[in-house]
Amino acid sequence: MPPAMPQPVVAKLTRAAIFLVVKVNPEQQNRTAVRTFCSDLPALLRAVGFRDLEGYLSCVMAFGSDVWDRLFGSPRPKELHVFREIHGQHHAVSTPGDILFHIRAARMDLCFELATQIMSRLGDAVSTVDEVHGFNYFDDRDLIGFVDGTESPTGQAGIDAAIIGEEDATFAGGSYVLVQKYLHDLKGWNALSVEDQERIIGRTKLSNVELDDSVKPTSAHNALTTIVEDGKELDIVRDNMPFGDAGKGEFGTYFIGYARSPHRIEQMLINMFVGRPPGNYDRLLDYSRAVTGTLFFVPSATFLENVPVEDTAPAPTEAPAESLQWVRDGSLRIGSLKGEPRK
Repeated sequence: MPPAMPQPVVAKLTRAAIFLVVKVNPEQQNRTAVRTFCSDLPALLRAVGFRDLEGYLSCVMAFGSDVWDRLFGSPRPKELHVFREIHGQHHAVSTPGDILFHIRAARMDLCFELATQIMSRLGDAVSTVDEVHGFNYFDDRDLIGFVDGTESPTGQAGIDAAIIGEEDATFAGGSYVLVQKYLHDLKGWNALSVEDQERIIGRTKLSNVELDDSVKPTSAHNALTTIVEDGKELDIVRDNMPFGDAGKGEFGTYFIGYARSPHRIEQMLINMFVGRPPGNYDRLLDYSRAVTGTLFFVPSATFLENVPVEDTAPAPTEAPAESLQWVRDGSLRIGSLKGEPRK
């Protein structure tokens, strides 16, 4: 058998993106409509993308834990589970979502046209949970003024970080993706000196040079989000985007991270929200609040092309989201953080 073809997880960075999260409505015909759409997406993508061949239009379709059972039944990806809340110095919330569409292009009109066509095709089968339009801000900066995504791997390094291999052979070519929407307190952030901001981020603001370890605090954002296990750094592929609504005074960052295991993303978040060691948390969270948090699985493009239209999944049983509750005695109220399957 030829290897499964991945979805465009490791795609070129673009100037525009739409992050669209929907839920699948409960009736059987809605599940059938979604399964039918899985194999239709490539043709829809080609139809819209052909209108500008230099627009680099792409779309990743990913599924949440509960809807996987409703749509596909068994087998299921080994590490797919509901995102577990983290209660530390700050709170990483867990929010619902059945399907994520991550749409990227050089132009927002291409993203918007594809999103419109997707929602038109799915119709009443789904309901929108969240939709965020992201944009490239000057020289790849976040709205807090720092360059974002400097260390995100590309090319083969990105594939190695994000695409599943033999560790879950049934779903080789797939990936996990975790999304969070952060809202920034820009007034509070901009009241800080540039030097204080740089110590929080771990990089210089203007030149984007990483601070030397002799002056960089251990609580710096880029220090806490570096994960090393068995002497090897575990990377994730990021494609964060700024978003905002000037009229409402809403300014934020949409975090999106792809990895071959959700464990490495979850460990980064534990370091940020709880601290490494506990209490040594990411001070950026004093000015940036997570208002969503959802984990999805990205099946391979080969999987999507071969989804059966028939409803073969057993009747689902609902289970509540799990929680990572930090306890002041220095322990977590669950066992392993390795991302074991939901019971």
